[in-house]
Amino acid sequence: MPATDDPAARRLAEALTATAASMRQQAALTAGTHPRDTYVPVLVARCAVDPDLTVRESLTWALLRHDPDVTLPALTAELASTNPQARSQALHTLSKIGDTRAWPAITRELIDNPDLRVARTAWRAASRVAPEVERAELAVTLTAHLGVGDWPVQRALTDALLFLGDDAAPALAASAQAPDPHTRAHALATQAMRADDALGFDVAIEAALREVSNEPRP
Repeated sequence: MPATDDPAARRLAEALTATAASMRQQAALTAGTHPRDTYVPVLVARCAVDPDLTVRESLTWALLRHDPDVTLPALTAELASTNPQARSQALHTLSKIGDTRAWPAITRELIDNPDLRVARTAWRAASRVAPEVERAELAVTLTAHLGVGDWPVQRALTDALLFLGDDAAPALAASAQAPDPHTRAHALATQAMRADDALGFDVAIEAALREVSNEPRP
């Protein structure tokens, strides 16, 4: 429980340790409805350990209701944590805030992290906070991960690349010619979704895998 001299923050910290997830969620929602700066470290600390996804989403919502000048430093500090949940939840919240001031904290170590819980949230956060001049280079960095992981992981990367829009087009075009068939298929699926925003990922990747498997062998 973070140390605080504010009685309201201490009460919030206590409420967020309740056994029932519904009670923790209500505490988070109340903190977001009546924000105060001293709640921020309490909310961030709970994001790192709460086992319930719905509660964590409520904690994120509460943080979004607070002043970014207060939340951004607290969240970026979490990115140095050794706890993967702390890092991934901080990245998730930063992606929701979408403030470019967070960009320097989204390091290559996060984007290339071997823990895909961290990496996939870093992909999303990076695409949302990258300044305009960094977006094309970010797309190159992200396309190095095409074909990695299961379909939900690949869909997360596609989402980040789609968010970058035209800035990702050259990197995707290059990846569509890559030697690795999984990279090519993932790039082709992402290109197809760029061309048709109603196309679902499962349909796009299945079609791309068929296309790659039917390519003539050298």
